Amino acid sequence: MNALRFDGRVAVVTGAGRGIGRAYAHLLAARGASVVVNDLGGSREGDGIDAAPAQSVVEEIVAAGGQAVADTNDVSTLDGGSAIIDSAIRHFGRIDAVVNNAGIVKYGGLPNVELSNVERNLDVHLIGSFTTTRAAWPYFVEQGYGRVVLTTSSGVFGLDNNLPYASAKAGVIGLARSAKLAGEPHGIRVNVIAPAAVTRMAVDIPLDGQTQEVPDFMSPEAVAPMVAVLAHESCPANGEIYTAGGGRFARLFIASTEGYLHRGSDFAAPEEVVANWQEINDEEGYYVPEDLPSWSNSFLRHQFAPQTRSGAQ
Repeated sequence: MNALRFDGRVAVVTGAGRGIGRAYAHLLAARGASVVVNDLGGSREGDGIDAAPAQSVVEEIVAAGGQAVADTNDVSTLDGGSAIIDSAIRHFGRIDAVVNNAGIVKYGGLPNVELSNVERNLDVHLIGSFTTTRAAWPYFVEQGYGRVVLTTSSGVFGLDNNLPYASAKAGVIGLARSAKLAGEPHGIRVNVIAPAAVTRMAVDIPLDGQTQEVPDFMSPEAVAPMVAVLAHESCPANGEIYTAGGGRFARLFIASTEGYLHRGSDFAAPEEVVANWQEINDEEGYYVPEDLPSWSNSFLRHQFAPQTRSGAQ
């Protein structure tokens, strides 16, 4: 098996001053990448600024023989996202991969969750992923190559007190699916990681029903290998979601059931929908659409299939 190397490649990792982002930056640098270690250095709720976390990771990488520079720009603004990519160009002359890992978490659920909480999560996770990707895109197109790794979360499956975070992380999936289509003609691949690790972002989430000490198998280093694959030139996937952690690596996907097909020239009644609820929800024979047109073509294929004339053989 050939070793995955990043020699000559330049990667930006946002939110790399601590936790999972730090593990990504270390692994990419150890494999030969020059890394821009971006981190605003705020609290897990997104408050404050501190240059120390990003600088500390840079010093660790350099001490290990790697190349890295620190960056403390805010991903949630257009100027901040552009400045992060500019840092890669200024220091290393190019940009090859953007790993959008920066995140915050502030718990809240209906009905009392504040709009400002939802907006701040969207700003960091969704808008923050957009600003850096958008800034790197022209360089990717010009060189005919680029890799983008966005970060979603298993939180999209639902947690009653985590609506702002889950909403933002779900938006990242839509961003990736559309960016995939724009990037395909230019050698750009965009994929999504859903980390399964316990850091300061997730320390309040119970394991086995109760909050406990963080086990070694839930460390960020267990997630980093998947991100290295998604950021590498040999990455086989595009527009997909992968999860990693605890020694397991898996694919997550959005699928559709075959469902129930109403036949006849009239419209179905609500009672018909209820009567066929089991068939609507039957997961046997589900399919995974590649994009919106592929879903539409499958969902509506009965409307466009050639009609057989009555009595025809």
